[in-house]
Amino acid sequence: MAATRFFVLREFPKGLPQLDLFVLREATLPDLAPNEVRIRNRWLSVDPYMRGRMSGVTTYVEPYALDEPMSGGAVGEVIASRHPHFQHGDRVRHMAGWRDVAQLPGDEVEPLPQFGVPEQAYLGVLGMPGMTAWTGLNLVAGLQPGQRVLVSAAAGAVGSLAVQLAKAANCHVVGVAGSQAKCDWLESMGVKALNYRGKDVDALTRSLREASPEGYDIYYENVGGPLLEAALSNLRDHARIAICGMIDRYNDTGPAGGPGNLNQLLFRKARMEGFIVAEHWDHYQTFLQQIAPEVEREAIHYRETIVEGLERMPEAFLKLFSGDNDGKMLVRLP
Repeated sequence: MAATRFFVLREFPKGLPQLDLFVLREATLPDLAPNEVRIRNRWLSVDPYMRGRMSGVTTYVEPYALDEPMSGGAVGEVIASRHPHFQHGDRVRHMAGWRDVAQLPGDEVEPLPQFGVPEQAYLGVLGMPGMTAWTGLNLVAGLQPGQRVLVSAAAGAVGSLAVQLAKAANCHVVGVAGSQAKCDWLESMGVKALNYRGKDVDALTRSLREASPEGYDIYYENVGGPLLEAALSNLRDHARIAICGMIDRYNDTGPAGGPGNLNQLLFRKARMEGFIVAEHWDHYQTFLQQIAPEVEREAIHYRETIVEGLERMPEAFLKLFSGDNDGKMLVRLP
């Protein structure tokens, strides 16, 4: 009989989750039903949005249920199939992560695209994070050549592609990151980089102004908090803010105060819009055809932080909130 190991939550966390909230369990899998596939996962995606699913509250996605297998993006190999479109050995992507062996209907599985890139790239630069960067800039913010673009969490899985796409459009690009090493990497790609560590709103406001005295046409928002307030004070007329995340608030235990200068949206005739990439997934093939060849020929740079072994999945997840990852966080399974 086939077995699977998977993580469950034993209770919903308050504030930053603790490791003991994640419990690794094992179960025997049933025989395959018609149209099901069984997949040995090779790569598990670790993403900030998963924190919202640990709240017990429905947001734009259903929360994790206590004592039930957790889920997330994964890439793996089909090891058994009763679905006509999948055969043993096929490499696929699906959403049954946080486990080593997945069994699910074939219509919830997709074959990996056939580009000459490492398979885990379809969880990062050519997966949801990359698609998020492309969507926010192009479909939400309406990026135009020569504009002035600010990106927060600019060395992360989303932000690092966003700055490169803006640079490719001949924009003046400023990226904000949380360490000097991350800023050095951004600078190596021609991005003006700012380290936000230890800076309050006033200091951030001054730093953003020095980096782009004329202000910003686009702010790609991943963080929220003081950085959002500083960005609002540096907008140009008719600026656009595309919000894909606010990691600064994901572990808050109470209501968080909003920026004290939202009136800047009025003064600058600006627009601030949140978006969820899943609602734009019908554009994924366009994104892939534009970006995958650039990744294939190494014209686009990306970084990965790889943690080995299913047992370390919770540890990898918590590293997202301490800034201990470069680029996309992944767990590799044997």
